[in-house]
Amino acid sequence: MTDWEDELATGTQAPGGAPDTIPGLLARNADKYGASPAYREKEFGIWQSWTWAEAAEEIEALALGFLTLGVEKGDHIAVIGRNRPYLYWTMVAAQMTGAVPVPIYQEAVGDEIAYVLDHCDARFIVAGDQEQVDKVLEVQDQLGNLTHMVYLDPRGMRKYDHAKLTRFSTLQEAGRAARTDLIGELEARRSALTGDDTCVMLYTSGTTGRPKGVVLSYHNIVETSRNSSDFDKLRAGDEILAYLPMAWVGDFIFSIGQAYWTGFCVNCPENADTMMSDLREIGPTYYFAPPRVFETLLTNVMIRMEDAGRFKKWLFRVFMDHARKVGPKLLDGQDVGLGDRLKYMLGELFVYAPLKNTLGFTRVRVGYTAGEAIGPEIFDFYRSLGINLKQLYGQTEASVFITQQADGEVRSDTVGTPTPGVELRIDDNGEVFYRSPGVFVEYYQNAESTRDTKDAEGWVATGDAGFIEESSGQLRIIDRAKDVGKMADGSMFAPKYVENKLKFYPNVLEAVVLGAGRDYCTAFINIDLTAVGNWAERNNIAYASYQELAGHQQVLDTIQSHVEEVNASVAEDEMLSGCQIRRFLVLHKELDADDGELTRTRKVRRRIIEEKYADLIAALYDGSPEVSTVTEVTYEDGRKGSIAATLQIRDAAIREVAVRMAAE
Repeated sequence: MTDWEDELATGTQAPGGAPDTIPGLLARNADKYGASPAYREKEFGIWQSWTWAEAAEEIEALALGFLTLGVEKGDHIAVIGRNRPYLYWTMVAAQMTGAVPVPIYQEAVGDEIAYVLDHCDARFIVAGDQEQVDKVLEVQDQLGNLTHMVYLDPRGMRKYDHAKLTRFSTLQEAGRAARTDLIGELEARRSALTGDDTCVMLYTSGTTGRPKGVVLSYHNIVETSRNSSDFDKLRAGDEILAYLPMAWVGDFIFSIGQAYWTGFCVNCPENADTMMSDLREIGPTYYFAPPRVFETLLTNVMIRMEDAGRFKKWLFRVFMDHARKVGPKLLDGQDVGLGDRLKYMLGELFVYAPLKNTLGFTRVRVGYTAGEAIGPEIFDFYRSLGINLKQLYGQTEASVFITQQADGEVRSDTVGTPTPGVELRIDDNGEVFYRSPGVFVEYYQNAESTRDTKDAEGWVATGDAGFIEESSGQLRIIDRAKDVGKMADGSMFAPKYVENKLKFYPNVLEAVVLGAGRDYCTAFINIDLTAVGNWAERNNIAYASYQELAGHQQVLDTIQSHVEEVNASVAEDEMLSGCQIRRFLVLHKELDADDGELTRTRKVRRRIIEEKYADLIAALYDGSPEVSTVTEVTYEDGRKGSIAATLQIRDAAIREVAVRMAAE
């Protein structure tokens, strides 16, 4: 066995001398792992595959094509579209030329795209399909720096003016034709790259204002990828599914940073509708998803069980109760009695293994969730099945990783210990600070925000409140520092803690808890249309719209029971028992990123919601039994409209004893 074949089998890296740029790692992988799969994509129901050697050739052809367009060192090349190997190649090809890739959320609307493209002065854009091209063309009058656009999917593009439009494959052909003339220039640019050069620019989600362009160097990405990969012993034989937004830092670090460091294979699903079946076919060994994905999967499981026969329901309940008791212990290597082990083995045969296969998690060796806190009940559900799901804590400015949970030290209420190379400290006001090799270079064209976030010694303010446990050294995040406050009586207000408990229920899609500076907490709740709609169909309840179903009395009764169960759970936490929900309403529409209520990563924009729904908040606190409102909405085609509704406000029972305990 050759040295590189041994590396592929064991996942180890050659000591010292590793390349410090992504194009450098690509050259290494093409040499060492050349015949091994680097990318797969499902198209027309068939998986296409590219080895590292083939991917390197495709990327070089595209980079040469960029040179024929006049791409200069330091240019910004925007990338917008769904996860496809071609668009990952685009980012690496841009890097080869000395340019900087700037991925944009594919669901972004025209104004959002215009802001990013104008802010970063993008000269070139690579778009996935006609829809993305049209978005750019609609705002092109705001883009004085735009020189040329490249499109991948030619469907619908034949009659467009191609003076400044080029098909992706045509650009690659031009690059191959010009190889003799331009390869020297490309090699010179590639060789000149260092760890201090800009690797990528990623825009923040913008929960409190306009998104900021986070400049990350090769040193940031490569060092973080190395440290985090070593932590979890990731190896070249691993498989991941790349389905999260390419503009999100998590996808960049997993699908480019760690993939190029370790040499594992990146698999792209055919589309969002086939994602679950594609997940089952690939069977990833390394998997990441934000809490929303795990919540949705659990909702689908519970819906299926509602439709199951009596015996299957009984079997599921019996073995899942047992799994919650011993599953995490077995996963962590703790002692479990022989009888419990045998019962768990039976559960594996009849319930756990079929369920993991249905979810596509049979081969998952390392799984992570991050982005926001996950409900402990949801987290424990997956670990009880034997899925090695862990939590990490990070942000764009850290190149993702700040803390990770080590095997055998996984808990639902912490986010782990510092990733190798990361230092942590807690400020006097409880805010978490860190510094690491992954700390961003700057916010693009925003020196003031850079200074506010990162001090002269490299410490970065996370904006999150938390503390480090003395006994374990693990970090606990309470909430966003700006969201953590006090109730009128001085007790702590931490809305995310309560919201995550509510979202454990399949019927609840989103929740927004209010109460800072007030006498009690209230909440807005979004129902999950899939889960509640399934319940309605099973009970022969007709409904014509989301609004009608959300206002149904039985739905409100069910949501009230969930709220009161959460109140009972919150009451058990002495520090946060004052966060019980006394009044709530079920919103007449889903909170939507197109309406500005959520970010593109589906984080709640609290300030906007509080301003937009001020009339509803007033009614929650003035004792009104109902409230009438008119809300502006954005339709899928971009048109604006409004919906009117009269919403019932419900009172929920709270545990007064717990409140007294907190006061004592």
